Amino acid sequence: MIKDHETIEEFLAQHAVDVEDAVRKAAAQEIMPRWRRLADHEVDRKSGPHDLVTDADRQAELYLTEALRTLLPGSVVVGEEAVHANPASYEGIRGEAPVWIVDPVDGTRQFVHGDTGFCTLVALALGGVVHASWTFAPVREELATAVRGQGAFLDGVRLDAGSPDPARDLRVATSHPDFTTDDQKRSLLGLRTDGVAPRACGSAGLEYLAVARGESDATAFCWEAAWDHAAGLLLVEEAGGTHLTRAGEPFRITGGNDLPFTAARDEATARRVRGLLSAGA
Repeated sequence: MIKDHETIEEFLAQHAVDVEDAVRKAAAQEIMPRWRRLADHEVDRKSGPHDLVTDADRQAELYLTEALRTLLPGSVVVGEEAVHANPASYEGIRGEAPVWIVDPVDGTRQFVHGDTGFCTLVALALGGVVHASWTFAPVREELATAVRGQGAFLDGVRLDAGSPDPARDLRVATSHPDFTTDDQKRSLLGLRTDGVAPRACGSAGLEYLAVARGESDATAFCWEAAWDHAAGLLLVEEAGGTHLTRAGEPFRITGGNDLPFTAARDEATARRVRGLLSAGA
């Protein structure tokens, strides 16, 4: 636990490996046994046909909630499924206690369809600042981690986002049109220009990992749910990238952002994408 004399950095130095262990166990016990084995009664819809939840989501979040609270007494957990059941619990992100931000299965639609493109996301934040993150893709056996000021790593190897190749189109993953407002659709149209190759995103967590490892150049997302963004944004930052809202400010996990926003491999790319989004509005 974080004692009165202990900083969050000291807590992480002692317990980051324990968080990693909890993430792996949640996937091994609650997610992977259900992958490609889901029965119809184990899948439900939330807000619409593309917004799905499964027993894997629910049970993995319950596992992580208990494990993370045990590791850090006095902390709170803001998980996607708990917030769906009780929207007021999202306020924990804006509170004074350390907060674990959890997406048990990021990419549930892909998970339901038996695809490999899903992951588990966990971030630890305090005062609206993300201090550490874990992104685990269990089928691929890939674990990406980041601690603020200490770099980003994939399976122990440091990540360097680098910069895009100027000789090729900018690769940008964007929000699916089904989840955008008319104003946001107009902003995203700004990316339909020479030198840019936009495409609909998959799992947000894996899209951030793709930026952090230099496989994709940027994202352009239109929603604020912190469980989708907190882990990946720190991963991109610690790999040398950055993020900007349409207003030219860093994205805030506490909300109130001018959307869409971008996370990119470097500052020049972030400013370029932000300018295109503003021009399309």
